[in-house]
Amino acid sequence: MGVARRVPHAASAVAIGLVVLAVACWFTGRGLGVDSSVYRAGALTLLHGDSLYAPLTTGESWAPPLPFTYPPIAGLLFLPLTMLPSQLGWGVLAALSALALGFVLRETLPAKLRAGWPFGALLLSTLLLEPVWRTLGLGQVNLLLMAMVVADVLLLKGRKGAGVLIGVAAAVKLTPLIFIAHLALTRRWADATRALAAFALLNLAAAAVLPGDTVRFWTEALVDGNDATTNSWIGNQSLNGILQRLTGEDQAALILFATTALVTLALAAIVVRRLHSDGDDLGALLVTAVAGLMVSPVSWTHHWVWVVPLAGYFIAKNMQWSLLALVVVFTGWQFRMVPSGAKTELSWTAADVLLGNSYLLAALVAVPIVVLLAGGDPALRGQAVRAELAPGEKSRS
Repeated sequence: MGVARRVPHAASAVAIGLVVLAVACWFTGRGLGVDSSVYRAGALTLLHGDSLYAPLTTGESWAPPLPFTYPPIAGLLFLPLTMLPSQLGWGVLAALSALALGFVLRETLPAKLRAGWPFGALLLSTLLLEPVWRTLGLGQVNLLLMAMVVADVLLLKGRKGAGVLIGVAAAVKLTPLIFIAHLALTRRWADATRALAAFALLNLAAAAVLPGDTVRFWTEALVDGNDATTNSWIGNQSLNGILQRLTGEDQAALILFATTALVTLALAAIVVRRLHSDGDDLGALLVTAVAGLMVSPVSWTHHWVWVVPLAGYFIAKNMQWSLLALVVVFTGWQFRMVPSGAKTELSWTAADVLLGNSYLLAALVAVPIVVLLAGGDPALRGQAVRAELAPGEKSRS
């Protein structure tokens, strides 16, 4: 079954609804999609011959003057958005994101829930999750990149071209680079090599077309774009974010962040190898994704769309009760309960710290649960043993 046939009808219906919304906003002149408008503004800037990393002058009047923070190749890939009004460009990205959401959810659910009204109900429920609705509302690419990674890791294993999707995703937005390490950890060496090659070739192509912007991105904009070293805003749900908040943006925060990030990556690598050896490919992928969110200097709340496959994973493990916990944490209500902005995060109370860092704290709870679920599942261990003893037999089943 091809990837396109794995997109459920319910996801297509959501995509159509988003396109209708985009057309309505275009007719009425209402702004839609802050981040997708930045993507479009960056591409327009390239057409005007200006730098991506100078203040953009091609944005919409209703959108805040945000900088373009992606690699130069992303600006080139966003050029098709310049052929559409901003609202319709949002509609295209939102529709594709809805299809990606449906694909990822389907691939992580047990077979009995992959179609019909049960799937439709679950899909609509994911729209309540803050990372999902914020990604759609902003016109972000998080769901698209996640779908590319899921397809590469879970569906394309052993096929020609495996790894390329991860390489492309990493070229667009650097955070998926951790999944190249995931391929290596799971001994998919050829796939990891293809991913690195795709990443390198796309960046070299951008360097040939945009040499000045390429130098500026890798030497300045990479760190400066999102205030990566001292970002204490509540929206940054990473190790760096929580340490910046706890230390009052002290210089020690960076040292603590580097140390805890290295420990996190080392522990994650051990867990990924164990889950992979137990035959739990999805569990291993989720641990890598969470580790990537934790160690990235900036992980906005909308980057945490990996809560969707985590929900599917828990359902497949007959842990439906865990869905309530995911809803409680990831609907984003708690962020409205604490002071934020203008550095108020630096004077949080203990209760504010718990609520304001809830995504990261939830991750610290979820990963051990994933490990225990895989470790306690003899079927998975049996699959792994059979795969090693009789790989030919497995390929025929």
